[in-house]
Parts: sequence; structure tokens; C-alpha cells
Amino acid sequence: MAKHGFEVTKHYHLETAWRAIFTNGEGGRTIGVNSEMDALPGVGHACGHNLIAISGVGVAIAIKKALEKFNIAGKVELLGTPAEEGGSGKVILLEKGAYKDMSACLMCHPAPGPVGSVSLTSCLALERIEVEYRGHTAHAALSPWEGKNALDAAVLGYNNISALRQQLLPTHRVHGIIEGKDWAPNIIPDYAKMMYLFPSFSVSRPLTFMELKLLRARSNSGRGQGHSATSTSVLRLDLTWDRAAGLATGCKVTISSTPGTFDLRQNSVLGGEVAHIVTAKYGSIDYEWGIKSASTDFGNVGYALPSLHPGFAIPTIKDGGNHTTGFTQAAATTVAHSACLDVTKALAATGIRVLIDDGFLAKAKKAYDEDTEIRAFFAGN
Repeated sequence: MAKHGFEVTKHYHLETAWRAIFTNGEGGRTIGVNSEMDALPGVGHACGHNLIAISGVGVAIAIKKALEKFNIAGKVELLGTPAEEGGSGKVILLEKGAYKDMSACLMCHPAPGPVGSVSLTSCLALERIEVEYRGHTAHAALSPWEGKNALDAAVLGYNNISALRQQLLPTHRVHGIIEGKDWAPNIIPDYAKMMYLFPSFSVSRPLTFMELKLLRARSNSGRGQGHSATSTSVLRLDLTWDRAAGLATGCKVTISSTPGTFDLRQNSVLGGEVAHIVTAKYGSIDYEWGIKSASTDFGNVGYALPSLHPGFAIPTIKDGGNHTTGFTQAAATTVAHSACLDVTKALAATGIRVLIDDGFLAKAKKAYDEDTEIRAFFAGN
């Protein structure tokens, strides 16, 4: 970015984050852009962050060229945002003030979908929970009765969740893994950890951050009171499966949660402009695909300022959606890069309009201010 005339700050609030700024003239507004960079262990760019990265760069450079060519006063600020896959990098950057000067922020994300389509779907709010089981080691053959098996506790907890899947609403999601340390087949494990994600829908739309927050508060209020869980499936999971596994094995249970990520609040005015450009020049607008059943830390950005995070379709093999090796291969193809370039152009044009059109930005801010979920969030904090 420095070669393109941007002022670059490395290690921007995070070790692998960075900021690239270009300013033209005096005064004017700031349009923000994000480039994600991180890959997934074992499968590489199976979520297409390579495409997200180049799109952010493309949007920022295109806006810079327009500012220079037409001598428009304004600033474009590109953030290189790491740790989306599990680290909530944008949440940290947001808390540290990285987005405070932006009038609006833009990025995009690849996904399966109809050829040539751009998606304006939302996504899921997400809660991250870790359950640690602590037991006691013993020789697994010589004196197993001396042990308290933390791995057994984790397996029971995992199976408890699996047993409840029949009662989960079809739009709920619960998934996780078991981790350990220093395990050996002839030693009773004294430590195991379950890492679980709790994203979920309501029947008609994604569960928003405020709804997820309410569920968590109600769930926590029920701990240790000896009564049955509420009828909500996610609450039943949170109230029963962890304690039951610990009780059955004699292991101590420690439960912790990390700050979750929010649902996407796609700004209707910014989205309308992208839709107008896409349908006029490149393809169609979709409200069924995108990443609506996944989650992103950009959701938190949308609660802080007018933002847009459209998905764009790239061709994939059967069962080759996000987080598969098939999607890794798809994200490297020429046709995927062409689709990325189309949405990049639409975002760049939308970003320019944020900088030059007072009425347009006022409408985008009005849509943000009138978003009922955003208003509820600030009312509750």
C-alpha cells in the first residue's frame, strides 16, 4: 500500500494488524475498508480471505484514484484485520478505537451461491464457551480406580449435547471440539477442555446480539438453583450438559465464555447502492445465500457505525462450501477473482458516494440510527 501512496502503520493495535490511509485535500469524510487475511488450520484459505484481502486493497486504491482525479477532499482508511477465524480481531480493533474516525465501513465475503450474485443476507450472533474438566491422573491398568477421568467427562459432555440435538430447533447451531494436553493411552487424563460455539437463528431471522445476550443472562440466572432448564434449547444446553458430565465422573468443572460476535446489521442505504450497481452492471442480488448461517466479527462493526458486508458467489464443487478444501481451491480460481473484482467495483463506487453525497450519507446514518436492534443494544448497555 505504501507503493500506492498510502501512509502505512504496521502492528496497528494487534501484532499482525495494519492500517493504510490516504488523504486528499483538507476536511472531508473518512470511508473505512477492511481486508481480512487469516487462513484456517489445515485447509488454508477455505473461507476465501485471500479474496477479501485483495478486495479491500482494490476498494481503497480505486477510491484513492477517484479522490485524486476529481480533487475530492476526503480520506480512505484500509484496515488489515487479522484473527477473524476465532480471534475476534475486529472486536479488539473496535474497542481500541480503530473505527472511530470512519463515516461508514465496507468489506465483502465469498460464499457459494447463484453465479454472478451478490448477497445482502445477515449472519448469526455467536457465543463462545469453554468448559474445562479437571480430574486426577492414575495408571490406566495398574490402578485406574485412583483416577478421575477428565476425558470421560468431556466425552460425556459432548454426547449430552448430541443427545439433545433431536430437540434443537432446526435453525439452531451448536458445534465444538475436545482438546487435551499430555495425553497417553496408559494414563488416566486429568484435564480436558471442550470448546463450543453457540450460534442460532430464530425461525424467521438470525438471532441478534441482544437476543443472545438475553438468553445468556437468563441462562446464568438459572445456574445452581436446582430447577429444570427453560424450554429454549440453547438454554437447556447451557444449564445441564456441563454439570452433568462433571457430576458423573467426579471432575471439577470450570465454564468460561469469551465476548461473542454480533449479527450483521447490513445498512439498507449502503446495501441499496451496491444492489443498484450490481444489478445494472454485474449480476443479481440475493437474500438467501452469503454467510447467513455463519458468523463474523464484522457484525460488531455494524453496531458501531453504518456498515456493509455483502457476500459474493464463487463457483464451487458439490459439498465444497466455506471451510472445506474444495472452497480453498475455488477461492484460487480466475472466475472467483473476477467475481471478487465485480463486487469490489460496486463497493468502491458506494464508498465514493459516502464521501461526496451529503444526502446519501445522511440517509445511511438515519437507517443506522433507526435500526431497532442497534437501538436496543445501546439502550441495554
